[in-house]
Amino acid sequence: MSRGTAIGRTPETYPFGFDIGRDRIAFLSLRREQFAEASFLDARVLAPGAERWNAAWPEVAAAISAAGLRERCGYIFHIGHVGSTLLSRLLGAHPRVFALREPLLLRTFAELRSPRAGAGPADGAGGEASARAEPAHEERLSGCLKLLSRTFAPTDLAILKATSFVAEIAAALLERPASPKALLMYVSPQSYLATILGGPNSRQEAKLLLGARVARLRRRAGPEAGPLDADSSSEGEALALTWACETAALAQAARVAGGRALRLDFDGFLAAPEAHLARVLRHFDLAADAAAVSAILAGPDMGRYSKAPEYAYDAALRRDVLAAARLANGAEIRRGLAWLERMAGNYPPVREALAFAVSPLP
Repeated sequence: MSRGTAIGRTPETYPFGFDIGRDRIAFLSLRREQFAEASFLDARVLAPGAERWNAAWPEVAAAISAAGLRERCGYIFHIGHVGSTLLSRLLGAHPRVFALREPLLLRTFAELRSPRAGAGPADGAGGEASARAEPAHEERLSGCLKLLSRTFAPTDLAILKATSFVAEIAAALLERPASPKALLMYVSPQSYLATILGGPNSRQEAKLLLGARVARLRRRAGPEAGPLDADSSSEGEALALTWACETAALAQAARVAGGRALRLDFDGFLAAPEAHLARVLRHFDLAADAAAVSAILAGPDMGRYSKAPEYAYDAALRRDVLAAARLANGAEIRRGLAWLERMAGNYPPVREALAFAVSPLP
């Protein structure tokens, strides 16, 4: 099979990255078991000696057309650190699911549409409008989604677990003619703040991404909104802003998709995993009786840290970590919650995020 034919036929020719300037796709040869093992389908999946090559967009587009590929995938969108990798692994244990975790291509398209840190509302909105209107952008987005929709069997479903900030374009992806379904994962503000404050790596990541999230939240609010009043010296307020930014993106996606989007509070999932996993499988039109759901949950995933399965981690350990974080960082958590309450009065995205998180699940 030639490389051009393989592009259109098999997911083993994984579209690793999109070089926008040179208008070409970087492909990586991956076996089925490598997809199952990978927590991240970005630079971390590269291995010494891996077969890689580039193909110009016209060649890729021709292969997609010749194979008659369609956009046919589901999504997991989330706010970060809310069990999305675990759910992806559990879904991937179903015989009809091809689980892809954090494809780099989705991040590239999200970055194209997201406002720059420090950009004003008009700058961010204009950039997004330009990206939406650009025919070449649409052609490449559609083509990349078709490539990511390929599966090893025609009856299988590719479910793409996005990076958290890809939620910024979740609504746009769910508006597409293919009418995809999505799982929207979150936790309450209290749980989120404790989660991030309980891990030094999570805290550092939040600091690095804060500027972009401020810009995104301002853009979402629009020029008529008042100032985004946050005390830069308060980690609790910064994390509350982070939660609001990502959750507001999920709220917009839920409005756009209606019944095609299923909300899942991760704390609720951990309290009743059998019921919630069955509900998620049904949402994606995947058959699974009680015995099948129990078999998936009895596998190794519920007792391992999903992003690094070599480490043990379960619901009980998570409860202990959160309890310790609440004890050590109670003042900052209270400051963050107070910020959300204060900002909800005059900042629509914050208000929408809170309404999304507290509305009863169906």
